[in-house]
Amino acid sequence: MYPELIKIGPFPVHTYGFLIAMGFILAVEVLRNLSIRAQLDTEKVLDAAYRSLLIGFLGARILFVITQWSEFSRDPMGIFRVWEGGFVFLGGPLLVVPYLVWYARKHKLPLWRFFDVSAPPLALGHAFGRLGCLAAGCCYGKPTGTSYGVKLYSSIVEPYLQGVPLHPTQLYEASSLVLLCFGLLWIMRRKMFDGQVALSYLIAYPVIRSVIELFRGDIVRGFVVEGLISTSQFISIFVFAGAVGMLVYRLRQVQQENSSKTMQQVQI
Repeated sequence: MYPELIKIGPFPVHTYGFLIAMGFILAVEVLRNLSIRAQLDTEKVLDAAYRSLLIGFLGARILFVITQWSEFSRDPMGIFRVWEGGFVFLGGPLLVVPYLVWYARKHKLPLWRFFDVSAPPLALGHAFGRLGCLAAGCCYGKPTGTSYGVKLYSSIVEPYLQGVPLHPTQLYEASSLVLLCFGLLWIMRRKMFDGQVALSYLIAYPVIRSVIELFRGDIVRGFVVEGLISTSQFISIFVFAGAVGMLVYRLRQVQQENSSKTMQQVQI
C-alpha cells in the first residue's frame, strides 16, 4: 500500500490518481491506433474517450453512493470527497454506454465498430485503476488464512483486517484485465463481424468480476443479497445475459447478410 506517491510543496500526488492517469494515457494511445486501423474518425473517437472518462467516474461514484446511501445520508458532503475512494466500476459503463450510443449516432460513427475499438483500451485502463486500488488500500480481499497475502494498513480497511494477509484481489483483477486486453486484441485481428470484440468483453468481464468478488473482503462495496450476491455480481448477471443475447442476435444478422449476398451472386 502506497497511497501518496510524492509531495509537491503542500500538495500530495496520490498514487491512485497517478496510475489512473497513466492508464488513461496508454489506453488513449491504443485507442488511437485501433481507430486508425478500423478507418474511423480518430478525432471523434478520442473526443468520445475524453468525455467518457469523466462520465465513467461520475457513474461509478453514483453507484457507490447508492450502495452506501445510509452512510452518505448522514454525511452528504462525503459524496464529493472522491480522494477517499469509493467507486463501483460497473456504474461507469452503465452511464457511458448510453452516452456512446448517442455520440456515435450524432457523429455518424459505425456503432459496433466504434464499440469494438473501445473495448481493449477500456480493459487496459481499468487494469491500471485496480493497481491504484492496491496503492490506496481499497477493494481488498478476504484473509487468506496463511502467510500468503498482502497486508494493508489503510483507514479504508476494516480495523480487524489491518495487518492481516489478505487476498490481493486488486492484483487478481489487474492481471485478468491485462490478459483480457490481449485476448480482445487477438479477437480484433480475427473477428468475423463488427461487435464481436465489444460483446466478448461484455461476456468475459462479468465472469472475471463475479469470480474475484468471491475473494473480496470489503463489505463497503454493497450487497443485493447480504453476504451472498454483491452489487457487482448482481449487475454482472444482467450484463452477461444481455451480451450473450446480443451476440446470438448479431450472429443471426451476419448469417442473414451472408445468405443475402450469396443469393445475389447466384442471381447475377
